[in-house]
Amino acid sequence: MITSRRDLLAGAAAAAGLGALPAWGQDAAPKPVLPPNPENRILLSTKLGMVKKDLGNLEARMRAAKAAGFDGIELDEAASITPEQAAAAVRSTGLFAHGAIDHKHWEVRHTHPDAAVRDQALERLKHCVRVSHAAGGSSVLLVIGSSKDGPEGADRARESIARAIPLAAALGQRILFENVWNGMFYQDDGPADQKVDGWRDYIDSFRSPWIGAYFDIGNHARYGRPGDWIRVLGPRIAKLDVKGYDTRAQDKWKGFVDITAGDLDWADVRKALQEIGFAGWSTAEVRGGDEKRLADICAQMKSALLGG
Repeated sequence: MITSRRDLLAGAAAAAGLGALPAWGQDAAPKPVLPPNPENRILLSTKLGMVKKDLGNLEARMRAAKAAGFDGIELDEAASITPEQAAAAVRSTGLFAHGAIDHKHWEVRHTHPDAAVRDQALERLKHCVRVSHAAGGSSVLLVIGSSKDGPEGADRARESIARAIPLAAALGQRILFENVWNGMFYQDDGPADQKVDGWRDYIDSFRSPWIGAYFDIGNHARYGRPGDWIRVLGPRIAKLDVKGYDTRAQDKWKGFVDITAGDLDWADVRKALQEIGFAGWSTAEVRGGDEKRLADICAQMKSALLGG
């Protein structure tokens, strides 16, 4: 029996749990998902949530990000996207989706004292793992929780997140912790020369290659030098979030600025990334907008991370 290419693809999709592929006509053939330029050690991405929703559906927003010059996109609305939708969007636009995020992780926390909430957090994390895998991505960004859940929160989160590691490993997805203002592993009212050792040690406590760091360069600039934290974390850093920060702002919440505004020492950041041999995805996390605004952000990322 002769099997058509479409039948083979549909069978492969079903085996991967993606369902049958759409029956594209010749005029609606999917665009090839071309690999990013292998000459680039640092790849540039935007969050889906930064692309204006009034530009259209998921595919239209991804096309806008591609037209703005980005190598890829991160699906930070993954909780509202099915694995099938993610896979179809990547096929139709030809744009890499390198990972997924569930923005509910601030609310539905792995540190929460209620076991039912932690179970919900676990299921949402697993959903994001499946979305990233279906889209061809490699990771899920995770905020592990909040210090307001008490000193036992870190241990609760470790136990909860560890339950997702078998699925993450089976689907080739790393669970990457982002350094955020959650009161964990730093002092919110502390000095500007704090160390990243506590966060490093927490990552290491999992003893798993599927757990790593998603380092946000601007998030803790008021608490420590980003370049120094990069050097300490070293190969634990799998991906980067990119934003600017002005440590001179009197109101700390107003310190977040465009990538090349503020007073971050980008030259030292570039040097630190070279020292640890970083290569991979960086994703902007600033105020988004239309295609022109996205193109400006892409240019800022090139200036900050590539020096040009």
